[in-house]
Amino acid sequence: MKAKSLFLAAAVLGLISWNCSKNGLNNSSDTASLKTSLTSGVQDLKTAMNAISTSAGYQVLAGPADLTTKSAVVSPLDTVTHSILLADIAGVYDYKANTITKGHNSILRFFTKTAENSQMIVRLPEEKVKASKLLLHYTPSDTLLTNNYVVTLSNYAYNFKYFIGWDYKMASAIKIKDVNAGALSIQSSNNKTGGYKFASEFVFPNGYVTKCQYTSGDTAISVYAITNGTKTLYEEKYTAIKSSTESRHRETAFSLTIGNVVITRNLVKGQSSLDSAKVYVGGVLQLKSKVELVDNTTDTTDKCITNSKRELKITFDDGTTSTFTELAGTVITDISSLFTSMRQVYFATSIIDWIAWDVYTNK
Repeated sequence: MKAKSLFLAAAVLGLISWNCSKNGLNNSSDTASLKTSLTSGVQDLKTAMNAISTSAGYQVLAGPADLTTKSAVVSPLDTVTHSILLADIAGVYDYKANTITKGHNSILRFFTKTAENSQMIVRLPEEKVKASKLLLHYTPSDTLLTNNYVVTLSNYAYNFKYFIGWDYKMASAIKIKDVNAGALSIQSSNNKTGGYKFASEFVFPNGYVTKCQYTSGDTAISVYAITNGTKTLYEEKYTAIKSSTESRHRETAFSLTIGNVVITRNLVKGQSSLDSAKVYVGGVLQLKSKVELVDNTTDTTDKCITNSKRELKITFDDGTTSTFTELAGTVITDISSLFTSMRQVYFATSIIDWIAWDVYTNK
């Protein structure tokens, strides 16, 4: 009888312990410490950023921003909704050296349509990509260059109307010297109803994927993410809303994921105030650690660590403190540069869009 009672007591204690763990009511003793987990997550980020920044694909994102671009130019009296689709610009376009420096400013004087194709394929020398100011200028050595930088568009749709807005989609694959450099996709739109929306994704051949999203309007959302397969190395999300009675956006949710560490802050249920930030390691709520969000700006949208508008002050369970920037070191600067490039992608879009507009207007 006594043995049976001891067995039942042990079972009850085990059930209580399991329920506490299941509900996150646990300290860090059963998991890796927050400091260890963050350090490990930052190291994985450094490895990822080193692999990304030294890849051929990063050249596509962080290429020169000094190219003189030409956007769609229409008359203020133009009330037509213009639509440029992949079928309108499909074909193979090869760069060619052109000694003519005067006359019309069409980019097509430096590109020749050499073949029909269901996709749009643009081929130009890598040297002209690296020194974009020279793209539309002739030098005698241009005749010796090889068109070894190839952009293949599998999707393209650009709809716009003067003073009304636009809707844009583009998906492309890039090869440099016959080596796969990655795949870039972009979606953006802007109108009075939905505001500005932008999303870009770059898939690197080594398995890393970077994603960037920004939405304005009454609900403002920012997302920055770096993944490798099913593993999330870095993800920051920020959400703010604005009602008809408010002049500024009000933050409603924030989260930062570094490896197996997740930091969150949300609105208190049924109230308009935010709760204290919570930190989880491996899904377990940390009761002894504390995270404070420190804002470096009065902006009410896109208030993220990624763009240096926010900082984290972390108190670990051993009582020591550190900011996230101190812990991350230069990798946070590298991440910021990466996502700035993803929001701009000057070169990759400038050449394609300019060719697309000139082909469209010359038809």
